[in-house]
Amino acid sequence: MRAVWIAQELLSSFGTVIGEVALVPGQAAVFKVTVDGEVIFDRQEEGRFPELKELKGVVKAAIASDM
Repeated sequence: MRAVWIAQELLSSFGTVIGEVALVPGQAAVFKVTVDGEVIFDRQEEGRFPELKELKGVVKAAIASDM
């Protein structure tokens, strides 16, 4: 459910800039955020879910640095 909430928040914040948000079912609590094929957040590497503010900052830097 957290992934759905995060996706909704990203669309609300960057809806005019983001082409799509895709949730892909998986196993073992995988949570990765990619932009143009580059992983910008990986729950397994970080050992945690991102804070929303933190993730928005990373996404903003990757797709909309002029916002």
